[in-house]
Amino acid sequence: MSREVQTLIVDAAEDGIRLDRWFKRRWPHVSHIQVQKLARSGQIRVDGARIKPEGRLTAGAVVRVPPLPEDAPRQPGDPHQLSERDIAFAKSLVLYEDDLVIALNKPHGLAVQGGTKTTKHVDRLLSAWGEGLDRPRLVHRLDRDTSGVLLLGKGPEAAKRLAGAFARRQAKKTYWAIVMGLPKPGSGQIDVPLKKSGINDYEIMRPADRKEAGAEPAETAFTVISHAGQRASWMALRPFTGRTHQLRAHMKAIGHPILGDPKYGDEASAQLSGLLKLQLHARRIELDHPSGGTLTVEAPLSPEMKAGFAHFGFEPSEGRDDPFVGVRRQR
Repeated sequence: MSREVQTLIVDAAEDGIRLDRWFKRRWPHVSHIQVQKLARSGQIRVDGARIKPEGRLTAGAVVRVPPLPEDAPRQPGDPHQLSERDIAFAKSLVLYEDDLVIALNKPHGLAVQGGTKTTKHVDRLLSAWGEGLDRPRLVHRLDRDTSGVLLLGKGPEAAKRLAGAFARRQAKKTYWAIVMGLPKPGSGQIDVPLKKSGINDYEIMRPADRKEAGAEPAETAFTVISHAGQRASWMALRPFTGRTHQLRAHMKAIGHPILGDPKYGDEASAQLSGLLKLQLHARRIELDHPSGGTLTVEAPLSPEMKAGFAHFGFEPSEGRDDPFVGVRRQR
């Protein structure tokens, strides 16, 4: 237990943050239950007054921090402790980094966040940059088997601005995919609401009626870049909404499932896929940089996507930077 009472000032970039989350950023080892007990017993005070764990802090507020338990030294083999190899792997994924933003090239098969059976994931690897305020923050997600650009915010204000751009649909995301068949017409927009069905690992998104309970609007722009006869097509996809598995569910809904997809494919696409893994790649992201100007990041093809391109004879150089220039949501 640390023996000193600390007095800290809430930074301008932390204006509006919850007290419990403010604590978690500075002392990750202090549990939520411990913060609750300290706040409810009046040991944590803000500007001299009591505050609830979910209470919001304002910039410039003075926070009294009571003695806190020490962070126990981590033992070799601790699953939460990053090894030098983990740190090197995390840093090897960096496509772009500055004082406010990190862009990673997330590989196929690496989950963004952990779960009951998932111990290796991007969120865990972020400790490679430090803990507390030094730890980058996730601002959006990619499916486990989708490769490509994943953005992180450095510091609460940068993360807030980046996450806000995604929430307001201001980020222009371009995905590359190889799908079964040749869509006709070769470009357009899919406006099919989706609803989550199933439970736990069996969750799947299915098309739904707009008035159906639980149905969420989902819109995707698409265009064919190249095709291998009538067998398969290399497509660019742009989601205007951010539903779970949206691109995979939408391509299945129009009869052209993404190849290598065990959840949304069918017998015909599985036969065409052969040994190919999911052929979906977050190729490009363009959005406002937190400090001003435009941030544009592209991710090279993953080994899994390279295998698909080689199999069907597609050349990455044929793809335009942004095939959706001037394309906007229909509604």
